[in-house]
Amino acid sequence: MIKNFEIETSDGLKKLQIEIAETFFSRLRGLMGRKKLPQGHGLLLSPCSSVHMLFMKFSIDVVYVDKNFVVKKIVKNLPAWSGVSICLGAESAFEFSAGESDRLNLKIGDKFIFPSK
Repeated sequence: MIKNFEIETSDGLKKLQIEIAETFFSRLRGLMGRKKLPQGHGLLLSPCSSVHMLFMKFSIDVVYVDKNFVVKKIVKNLPAWSGVSICLGAESAFEFSAGESDRLNLKIGDKFIFPSK
């Protein structure tokens, strides 16, 4: 299921299309088998406080958030087959193609918003 999100950063709101993985198997699969994500697209793993890179075909940025979708940690350019990334206390994680967190100018404390309309 794909949902529209916005991210509130220091330089304004940016719109994103986020696929949501909330079952055990959809979270385990994550982005495995895909070649890349388009700009402005991501995957939300919920609940999630760690990600693995086994069987991945491309590097990703991982953005860990708390229960209010406030950014706690950003892991940039996590290479395919590199193991795992962990953020203790994270509620969920957004995965983007590598470089997307820089393009969006994401910082710790920024907030993802699920528009009600």
